[in-house]
Amino acid sequence: MVKVVFVCLGNICRSPMAEGIFRDLVKKEGLQEKISVDSAGTSDWHIGEEPHKGTLGIFEKYGISGEGLKARQYVQEDLENFDYIIAMDTSNIENMEAIQGSKSEKLIRLLDLLEEENKDVPDPYFTGDFEETYRLVTAGCRELLNKIKRENNLN
Repeated sequence: MVKVVFVCLGNICRSPMAEGIFRDLVKKEGLQEKISVDSAGTSDWHIGEEPHKGTLGIFEKYGISGEGLKARQYVQEDLENFDYIIAMDTSNIENMEAIQGSKSEKLIRLLDLLEEENKDVPDPYFTGDFEETYRLVTAGCRELLNKIKRENNLN
């Protein structure tokens, strides 16, 4: 089983959006028995909360399930437990490295997979633009799924 975790700051906007989108893509490809998906935040501000209403609105608009999503904090053990650790921005990577006490090749910034000029997914908690986040996260998730399929010989 290939294990993927998406990480942002609070785990209520970007990373749960990525988790929902990626789960949907994995399910559409029939790979849910081969790829597991989770999300976390580097802060402890929203532990146990559901995704932000803007993220829930995106799920409703695009027919994506947000069932069972609850915020949790990224912990040191996640480095060992996940094969792909996907950060939404540079500060998330810095925060994860501080939590882990080291750097890791498992840490990938989502937009590094795309030809985007800005490599950080804007945080809609501050920008209010959940559509832009959806567009960027969806494109990044598609590329990530292609990468995982190639690297793990999944069809």
